[in-house]
Amino acid sequence: MTSSDLTWDLFRSFLAVLREGSLSGAARALGMTQPSLGRHVRELEASLGVPLFSRASHGLVPTDAALELQPHAEAMASAAASALRAASGAKDELRGVVRITASEVNGVEVLPPILAAMHRRSPGIVFELSTTNRTENLLRRDADIAVRSSPPDQDALVARKVCVIPIGLYAHADYLAAAGRPKTLADLTRHTLIGYDEETPYIRATRPAGMPYQREFFSLRTDNDLAGLAAIRAGFGIGACQVPLGRRAGLVRLLPKSVDIALPIWVVMHEDQRTSLRIRTVFDHLVEGLAAYGGSRTSPKLLTSGA
Repeated sequence: MTSSDLTWDLFRSFLAVLREGSLSGAARALGMTQPSLGRHVRELEASLGVPLFSRASHGLVPTDAALELQPHAEAMASAAASALRAASGAKDELRGVVRITASEVNGVEVLPPILAAMHRRSPGIVFELSTTNRTENLLRRDADIAVRSSPPDQDALVARKVCVIPIGLYAHADYLAAAGRPKTLADLTRHTLIGYDEETPYIRATRPAGMPYQREFFSLRTDNDLAGLAAIRAGFGIGACQVPLGRRAGLVRLLPKSVDIALPIWVVMHEDQRTSLRIRTVFDHLVEGLAAYGGSRTSPKLLTSGA
């Protein structure tokens, strides 16, 4: 087999085995037979001249060669997905697929009502929503549009800062009825706190001075923002929450004068996407919806990174 025989099908099967950890799981994920998928992996190994997986009691373990190949295969997967989205509708039609990436909280709690309104207006657009706190690569076309908390630093990306969402401390009324309400930041050490498991530079930079919101004081530690929000809603204790979400959930805001953290929100896309009517329309709708959600009273400013 020559390099010209290395088709996307082989790499797609390789990625499926990497993600599922077995031939049977990968075959189910792709809707293929296990023998066909196994043949793809063997053909790829033969062409590359290296083994990609070794057998273990719990399934297939990727070799070092497989791990080196993984980012290249994932780039191919992103390119293939982007090509399918581009082919799903003409550039001058409000029809086709638009892939959006956003953080877990924004993707689950904030964007669905905005997308629902957009769908009613333009039912021909199909949304793919990737909820992850990992920054996906728009240059590699992992997504068409990103909702981020920081501006991009690549010149080929277009961004709008649409609003600044305040973050405050919240608790459920049932928790406060049982535990009382803190009157000062120092009182927080006598309460049940919900917080992070691993402290990030962002947390260190935004934590108000004198606020005892640190790992050793937490009764529940999680780096999953949705789990933390669910714990606040369940009445577990006090935790950080976007102010619009806390208001929507009927939670009680605590110490607003002492804890008012600014979370900027940017909507980002590749500059080439400006020529696609459906992507540009979704971009503008996200800007409008997020500005309303965050209570922005000024027109969002369009800029390119580096500008």
